[in-house]
Amino acid sequence: MTRRRGKILLMVSGDEAAAGEVLHQRGWRKAFTVAEMVHSWDLLVTNVERGYDGLVDEYTNDLYSRNWLHEAWVLLPAHVLETWSPHLMSLDNRFRRATDFDDGLSLSRYHRISSFDPDAMWWWRRRPRVLIGDLSLALLLAGEQTTQDTDSHTS
Repeated sequence: MTRRRGKILLMVSGDEAAAGEVLHQRGWRKAFTVAEMVHSWDLLVTNVERGYDGLVDEYTNDLYSRNWLHEAWVLLPAHVLETWSPHLMSLDNRFRRATDFDDGLSLSRYHRISSFDPDAMWWWRRRPRVLIGDLSLALLLAGEQTTQDTDSHTS
């Protein structure tokens, strides 16, 4: 199967399509491809590096591209993983550099993340370093609330 994305012609293997179908049957809104979701993760990482200026709900929705990749990875054969893993690892490292660990305190004010494995789904426990726009306000307010909660428990 071939798909066009910009000027690049992507070949989607049957293995990738099958993984997308399995995840679609598990509740994802469509049968995404690895290429689509790596591209989505790439866009988010780039936006976080520059300063994500969308709403907190848009940000959490965008983080789900990494969830999809996490779920797909166990379904994909070795040759597909060998193709995509270096790029995904590079994106993950960029995301780590562009974010700070906060154990999910900021995002958990807006999105239920307690059911996510904290080690396997580490991206939910990090907040962007460059905060601008609506996301900035939401995460700063979440941080203030967290500080107030901590202060009230120690008083």
